[in-house]
Amino acid sequence: MSKIWRLIAIILKFLRLLLQEYTGKFIILVTDNAPVHRSQMVRDFLEEHKNALMVVHLPPYSPNLNPIERLWKWLKEQVIANQFHPTQASIKEAIESFLLEIAEIPTAVLQRLGIH
Repeated sequence: MSKIWRLIAIILKFLRLLLQEYTGKFIILVTDNAPVHRSQMVRDFLEEHKNALMVVHLPPYSPNLNPIERLWKWLKEQVIANQFHPTQASIKEAIESFLLEIAEIPTAVLQRLGIH
């Protein structure tokens, strides 16, 4: 199974779980502009469940509307920019270290995300 098909299967499973968890409620889900979110299979699923579920796609290149993009930028600044990582394990270790560090400063994380 190709990567795109696995991603579509994961998205569809997630959407089914949402519908099960919030039975009887109308769900509005905001997604980024990833191609998998716009795949025909996902569109067909959404059409089938349009009375219970609506997806709003963020416009392309809109990091100001998607707070997680700010976290990725922070991670890149701290872990990747002007850093040499000789191995994949070194990058993984640096990312894990970054995540452990920010876990200790939730207020700073919220501020960086523009939420607090």
